[in-house]
Order: sequence, then C-alpha cells, then structure tokens
Amino acid sequence: MIKVLIADDQEIVCEGLKMILETDPQIRVIGTANDGQEALDLIEALAPDVVLMDLQMPRMNGVQAIRRLRVTHPNLPVLVLTTYMDDKWLFDAIRSGASGYLMKDRPRLELIEAIHGTVAGDTYIDPSVAGKVLNNVAASPQQDSPEKSYNLTEREQDILNLLAQGLSNADISHQLYLSEGTVRNYTSTLFAKLGVSDRTQAVILALRQGLVTDRS
Repeated sequence: MIKVLIADDQEIVCEGLKMILETDPQIRVIGTANDGQEALDLIEALAPDVVLMDLQMPRMNGVQAIRRLRVTHPNLPVLVLTTYMDDKWLFDAIRSGASGYLMKDRPRLELIEAIHGTVAGDTYIDPSVAGKVLNNVAASPQQDSPEKSYNLTEREQDILNLLAQGLSNADISHQLYLSEGTVRNYTSTLFAKLGVSDRTQAVILALRQGLVTDRS
C-alpha cells in the first residue's frame, strides 16, 4: 500500500485528488495539508511514502517545504502537482529537490502512474515543461569532463536517448518492445554506470557530457 499525503491550500482540490487516487486499490491518502508547514507536521505524524505538493500556498509555500524536507527527510519523494508553468516556480522546485513536476490537468491514470513510479524511484517531468528543463540544462556551463567514458551498451544508449525525450518507463517499453520490468532493470544499470540516482540526474549528466545522440 502506498501512503500519500496531499498538500494543497484548496480543500476541493484535496478532496478531488483523494477520490481520484483511491480508485487505485494500492494507494491510500492518509492526510491532507493546506500549507507547507502543516505538510511538514503531518509528515512527522503520519510517515507517508510520497507527498503530492502544490507550490503557491500560504504560510509556507511548496518550494520552502521541499527544501526543509530535503534536510529532515532526504529520501522522501515529493511530487509537485501544480498549475504553475513559470520558470521561477519550475526551476526553484527542481533545484530544491522535487522528485517530479506535474500539471494538475494530467489524466487520472497518468497521475496514478506517476505516484507508483515516484515511489519506485522514477522522476516525472510534465511534457509541457520538459523542454524548458532540458534546454536550461543544455545551455548551462559544462561541468563534467567530456572525455570520461561510461561504457554504455547500445540498448542503454537507446534508453538514455528516450529518457532525455521525457518518456516514461511504459512509453520506453512500448517503443523498444521490452517489458516494463526489463526497462527498469536497464535504467537501474544505466544509473549505476552514470553514478546518478534518478532519471533527471541522468539526463542532466547526459546533456552536459554530450551522451544524448538523438533528441528528436
């Protein structure tokens, strides 16, 4: 059972999300918070497996709460669920340690898949903002040595290219005709070779090292 805490200052949104998520028998919403500080308090009391975090909330916003959580609960995944596409909110949330960034208009099944994936260690970036994230990374100064070799296999390179396009494990499995379990195994090996812990870090490193060969 995946225990979810929802942080959003609109009660109707919290109730709606609770109804949507609990259509999945493996998900249980254990609490709702109306601001970042209340979310921090409930996390201590309820020990969720994942937090759905809005950004603009009173008293303490989502970015501030994520920063606090990275100190107190560094391994707790936080999935941002918001209506804000502004660069400031987007990049502040990612730099603060958000595990993913989704817009509230995503389909129900995609949100549920993102919950499962986030708990499993995947990183979800909404397609509507993925381009901003990748372009921002690609334009940033190169920090790693481009000569370093990671000895990727052809299949690992294929998966890295698709990760850079923002595809989920399910999308990659369909495109490469592999099972999702096989894709997860490949990504785990890929992350180990790159020395990263999630797909966002993998894509950032790949762009800085010139490892992505096809982003079309």
